[in-house]
Amino acid sequence: MLHINQIRDNSELIIKLLSVKNFDAQNIVKEILLLDEKKRSQQKLFDDTQAELNRISKEVGILFKSGKQDEAQLLKEKTVELKNAAKEVNDVLSETGQALEKLLVKLPNIPHSSVRGGKSSEDNEIIYSEGNLEIPKGLLPHWELCQKYDIIDFELGTKISGSGFPVYKGKGARLQRALIDFFIDNAVEAGYIEIQPPIFVNSESAFGTGQLPDKDSQMYYMSIDNLYAIPTAEVPVTNLYRDLIFNAQDLPVKNVAYTPCFRREAGSYGKDVRGLNRLHQFDKVEIVQIQLPEKSYETLEEMRTYVCGLLRLLNLPFRVLKLCGGDISFTSALTYDMEVYSKGQQRWLEVSSVSNFETFQANRMKIRYRAEANKTQTLHTLNGSALALPRIVASLLENNQTPDGIIVPECLIPYTKFSIIN
Repeated sequence: MLHINQIRDNSELIIKLLSVKNFDAQNIVKEILLLDEKKRSQQKLFDDTQAELNRISKEVGILFKSGKQDEAQLLKEKTVELKNAAKEVNDVLSETGQALEKLLVKLPNIPHSSVRGGKSSEDNEIIYSEGNLEIPKGLLPHWELCQKYDIIDFELGTKISGSGFPVYKGKGARLQRALIDFFIDNAVEAGYIEIQPPIFVNSESAFGTGQLPDKDSQMYYMSIDNLYAIPTAEVPVTNLYRDLIFNAQDLPVKNVAYTPCFRREAGSYGKDVRGLNRLHQFDKVEIVQIQLPEKSYETLEEMRTYVCGLLRLLNLPFRVLKLCGGDISFTSALTYDMEVYSKGQQRWLEVSSVSNFETFQANRMKIRYRAEANKTQTLHTLNGSALALPRIVASLLENNQTPDGIIVPECLIPYTKFSIIN
């Protein structure tokens, strides 16, 4: 959520920057400024009324002590009038504040100045690419490989739960567990503290990271408990620090967490949902950082480099995209996507998004630090997939298939305890 001060001081710039996200903010910003002005005037009236009430109350006490009961009684009646007036003003102030809050949450985060315009993923900027994209003849897509080697059963998952809930079996299950351990171990070695968070969160947590109200249709909701199944570990991990005030020397906060993740993926169809391409339940390792504003973009580059390092260790062809305004999320200021090349499908698959949200999430969660003169300032939050497993598995299977079986990358063998799936 954007700071009201930010909108008040830079309204025209914010309108211009949000147009990069193809968001017309002209009318909503105008309404926000009108409500903000009304709220501030009501707050001043309330404060002035309270001050007058306090002044008269003290005077009433003095008059009573002086034996001037009649004068005191007249003033006491006036305090009743002032209390009623203060309540009326406070009611208007509360209603205005709620209306202002409802409008503020409708504004997306403003994009970083380097984010270029565009309408869709077709307009994203490819900033780096590496790896062999040569496609040998006769390569099979991963869903056929899964069936051939009996390592992932999509039909059995459909029988139990429905489409988008695969069952991992034998060496497929072991590969899945090996990747999780490999990703966690690498993150810990890089200085991240491992967290095992809840996988169900309340509405305050979902609101804090921006899933609500923007993405409520994509989340699984349990109405009887008013809980949401998490779409990513970003939600519970970042909310660990809600309402906290840090000392600058304690930053950055660096956490890593493995969780199952749940997304309804409403409206998904066709080739994009085949096999492991798009699931309702999937495993992911997430890295989260909370950082000082002046260091957050340096941190974003470090996180991007770290994720690329994991893909390099797995010997997967990959590329890095800088998202355009039309593809960047509601909450993000700048996002890099990492995609691996799936040779069996001959297409690129997104496996990680690394984003800087600047103060957008932290403002909602009131995550702050003590700056100079003991003043508090809002921190920046960042996160990234390191990595999402389904498409990593798909690419590993397709890119490492041989006539004798699927070769396991060398870095995973200590975790799988086998070198080939056959």
